[in-house]
Amino acid sequence: MRKRLVEYRRRIDDLLESDAPDLDWGEIIDEHLVQVSFFQHERIVHLLVTLAFALMELASAVAAVLVPQPILGVLALLLLVLLVPYIVHYYFLENETQKLYAQYDRMLERAREQESLRGDGFPAGN
Repeated sequence: MRKRLVEYRRRIDDLLESDAPDLDWGEIIDEHLVQVSFFQHERIVHLLVTLAFALMELASAVAAVLVPQPILGVLALLLLVLLVPYIVHYYFLENETQKLYAQYDRMLERAREQESLRGDGFPAGN
């Protein structure tokens, strides 16, 4: 998912930097909204998984303190080792999704500029 998200965001950045007058910004925006919804779904799934691991980590750490069994300490440590990468990945997904929102705003500006040059009258609301 990381590679796909970065490649997609770079492709959109390249489109936004290009001055090609033949780009159909309406179509690009429609595709972008679909892609953003996919990435938002991925983000929410990872948030739920991260929260589940955080709760399991908390429960196992409390259990390890209250019931001094070595296996509970090992469990808490293993869950912590798994939790850290989940947090890092969720942080990445959150930041990249925010960048996609900024790209959407820039695409709307480009679409409005393109339509004003044509004189077709792009709707001003959004």
